[in-house]
Amino acid sequence: MDKNFYITTPIYYPSAKPHMGHAYSSIAADFFARFKIIDDYKVHFLTGTDEHGLKIQRSAERAGETPQKFCDEISKTFRDLSDTLNLCNTDFIRTTEERHKKTVQYLWSELEKNDDIYLSNYSGWYSVSDEAFYSEDEIEEIDGKKIAISSKSPVEWIEEESYFFRLSKWEKPLLKYYEDNPDFIYPESRRNEVISFVKSGLKDLSVSRKSFSWGIPVPSNKNHVIYVWLDALTNYLSALNYPNKDDELFKKFWPASIHLIGKDILRFHAVYWPAFLLAAKIEVPKRVYGHGWILSGEEKMSKSKGNILDPLEIIEEYGLDPLRYYLIKEVSFGNDGNISQDRLEDCINSDLANNYGNLCQRVTAFAIKNCDGKIPSEIKFLDEDLFILDKYKKNLDNIRSKIDHQNINFYIDYIVNSLFEANKYFNDQEPWKKKDDQIRLNTIVYTTLEIVRKISFLLYPIIPESSLKALKIFDINEDQIKLNSISDNEYLNKGNNINKIDILFKKIEKNND
Repeated sequence: MDKNFYITTPIYYPSAKPHMGHAYSSIAADFFARFKIIDDYKVHFLTGTDEHGLKIQRSAERAGETPQKFCDEISKTFRDLSDTLNLCNTDFIRTTEERHKKTVQYLWSELEKNDDIYLSNYSGWYSVSDEAFYSEDEIEEIDGKKIAISSKSPVEWIEEESYFFRLSKWEKPLLKYYEDNPDFIYPESRRNEVISFVKSGLKDLSVSRKSFSWGIPVPSNKNHVIYVWLDALTNYLSALNYPNKDDELFKKFWPASIHLIGKDILRFHAVYWPAFLLAAKIEVPKRVYGHGWILSGEEKMSKSKGNILDPLEIIEEYGLDPLRYYLIKEVSFGNDGNISQDRLEDCINSDLANNYGNLCQRVTAFAIKNCDGKIPSEIKFLDEDLFILDKYKKNLDNIRSKIDHQNINFYIDYIVNSLFEANKYFNDQEPWKKKDDQIRLNTIVYTTLEIVRKISFLLYPIIPESSLKALKIFDINEDQIKLNSISDNEYLNKGNNINKIDILFKKIEKNND
């Protein structure tokens, strides 16, 4: 079985500082990467910045800087964000890197060699903000200004010489590919959207620009730079050292397991990207997943609207793991979601402080007092103990399957229910009333501690820092977190010391005025 996993975030456009949407994509990708790591996969996790195009050139000009210097500064904020969000990414790519430029120019040459690129003239509507071309039926006029219906970004009419990619040629092959590979686009609503778009007819795509210079030059014509999306999408290959197909990274990790993206860039990833790859005779990624937006009020966040939520401010006030947990739990994966201070505080108080943190504290304190501070040695499981322990063993393959289909909602619901059951078990079994039956007391404590371990393992991909703090109870380190072991009922080493831990999550005092 192939135990390699390659996951990518979108590469972020560094025309402004990071916002909550960037954090959400990265945290979701990190969740999947960490899950696969603890399931013994070799994981390659890529994120980075997309640094070419007219939008960057204009932003740099407004800042009075060269595009390269501008990108160096802004890209650093995204690299720093990866550290702030505690991402486990194995690479961070910039499209201004030499390794990327070489790959893009090679891919262009392959497309040109295969007669999928030709020179002509372009005239049409272009959004600098989206770096996207729009047809007449995708444009509307408000207050005398033309804007793209989908993004509400202003568009401008451009006419210039351009190279075109024969996208129309790939209409039928793409539809056949979608039919033969029903798991290629997730969730299903996005798949239907893409198929509908392709069936409406594909026109050849402008893939170069002559009116600005900030980009990778077309190898055969230095007067043109390569269209930012052909440039940007290729990062998924350049990070694996393509075109060297004998490179260990490429052999191990291509085709990508999943491109995790926001739904607004679905067309580029699910139509243009597979068409480029098919034309260049390169395998297509296994899946593109278009998740929803993090909304500010009822609108998508954007710099122009001035409604950007800063993840750093929320992290500073509430901590990183509570934000990670909130985004995974409260945003139904695949749909749009809002940031609500009340719901965030409820998550911290109810789920994290009460159900998880308090369980860890209670059972640890009880064991230290009543089991000589050690994991009990003399135990005898009854049916009620095995019933709750066996649930993890019975559900492990189902959990894996749900994650392979990006069903985060199932995963978090499973954990929340498990925490509820664990607390109920400890309360119902009343070990404090079993002091005249030490074996029964020991067994209840052992069972509850074992459940704490299992739940902490499952929480690791969501709240890695906090779960590792909890696992200090058992002196379990990061390298010892293995998903397979949650099916074990007697994993904890009997007789080992139990360590007291600090409070995992401080409760938020809520103002009820």
